[in-house]
Amino acid sequence: MKPRPSHTFVPVLVLLLSTHFCNRPQGDPPQEGIFHQRRLDMVASQIVARGITDPEVLRAMRQVPRHLFVPPGETENAYEDRPLPIGEGQTISQPYIVALMTELLEPQKRDRVLEVGTGSGYQAAVLAEIVDTVFTIEIIEGLALQAEERLCSLKYRNVVVKRGDGYHGWLEHAPFDCIIVTAAAADIPEPLIQQLSEGGRMVIPAGEAWAVQELLLLEKKDGKITTREVLPVRFVPLTRERQAR
Repeated sequence: MKPRPSHTFVPVLVLLLSTHFCNRPQGDPPQEGIFHQRRLDMVASQIVARGITDPEVLRAMRQVPRHLFVPPGETENAYEDRPLPIGEGQTISQPYIVALMTELLEPQKRDRVLEVGTGSGYQAAVLAEIVDTVFTIEIIEGLALQAEERLCSLKYRNVVVKRGDGYHGWLEHAPFDCIIVTAAAADIPEPLIQQLSEGGRMVIPAGEAWAVQELLLLEKKDGKITTREVLPVRFVPLTRERQAR
């Protein structure tokens, strides 16, 4: 198990489009009969069957209501083994990839995690079931607003949403025990490497836009980065601020 630095963290309440914590009481997401069973079936057939074994990752995947993180027209498809469109040219990753990337991080209860690419908020919710705090950045304002509202309605008090360019990370809250990037970068952003804590892990798809990319696992040990290729993937490209205008 990787060593974990201790953190002293005092949450700061500010308004969205800077950041803010959802201040509702913690509670379980709503369970809706048939969707709950579909979720259990999804974990059994798509995730456990493909080798994911971390009990906390499996628990989180069983808990988070994926059907509430997709547009109404995609609700019936929410537990299928494929990515789905969420608007603005973006997608929610297939359940297996979400579980795999989460397991690769080896998330721990005390961890603080940075996510680049909030999207609908699904990956952030899965991580929030496991770790102390998730800081998530989304460059598309409409998606950031929707994700924040959705996460608050589901009572995730430990997720902080920011509208911004995730390439630069989130320096004021660094270092992070884990960093997860949910869009493909042509190169590994140096600010993210700098903001990864000693012993930390980063998972990122790397490669050209709209092509087959490689999912990479990076680890920082003694100030040095080691990189391992995991498997080929296809992600939407990491959008930069100038591209979003």
